[in-house]
Amino acid sequence: MLIDTHCHLDVSDFDQDRGQVLAEARRRGVGPIVVPAIHAAGWPGLLALCRQEPDLYPALGLHPVYLDQHQASDLDELQRLIARVDPVAIGEIGLDFFLPELNRERQQALFARQLDLAAAAGLPVLIHARKSHDQILACLRRHPVPGGIVHAFNGSPQQAFQYLALGFKLGFGGMLTFARSSRLRALATALPLEALVLETDAPDMSGAAHQGERNSPAYLPEVLQTLSQLRGQDAQYLAEQTSLNARQVLDLARWQPGTTWALTKRVVKGPRPVR
Repeated sequence: MLIDTHCHLDVSDFDQDRGQVLAEARRRGVGPIVVPAIHAAGWPGLLALCRQEPDLYPALGLHPVYLDQHQASDLDELQRLIARVDPVAIGEIGLDFFLPELNRERQQALFARQLDLAAAAGLPVLIHARKSHDQILACLRRHPVPGGIVHAFNGSPQQAFQYLALGFKLGFGGMLTFARSSRLRALATALPLEALVLETDAPDMSGAAHQGERNSPAYLPEVLQTLSQLRGQDAQYLAEQTSLNARQVLDLARWQPGTTWALTKRVVKGPRPVR
């Protein structure tokens, strides 16, 4: 079965029909789904969802785009929570230099601290990178971690191979299905297969067949079919290999749904639309 390595199933966009979305994804051959966090206020609901539904795996972290919602105490709580529930990764974390209102120094400090937490716990990371690959690569060299996934990769071939040398896989999703994504398609075709994992980033980043709609993990097979056409390789073979790649970098077996925890819930401002 396909593994969706990045899907925000916990967010409110799915509150009305989350069960149906999951059922349709499973019907279409999508099995394990990694659910990355974006801010501390979402951790309780995300963990509860992953306890309730089979094949949902939590990643915990503080997303750079939600910088104004994070508090200093969140990092302490993240450290405690990592030890208690053993998520499959730290994420979604990274640097976003596309949005000018986000303070770069604060982002870099937050990113470095979370990398150190991941390293201490022996966990991979799920990275958000926009206009910041060189800075992220530099930070990873200063704060090495046990690999991870660069979500929605859109960097250069040179940057891709630098990530691979650091133990990372590269995530490809709905943007690959657009004919206009020529540079991305060329990259997905040329990279070694062991570098690639699949993702949706649902509810965001819908593919060509669903432009303007809410994205869904059920659409992951469309990414697979595009990759098959581009590489001239059998879709079933690619499904097996990309899922193997995901399992190599994410130890899904470490997540124990029966784990209990206690979190202090807090109210935050309405989330921004970018994840």
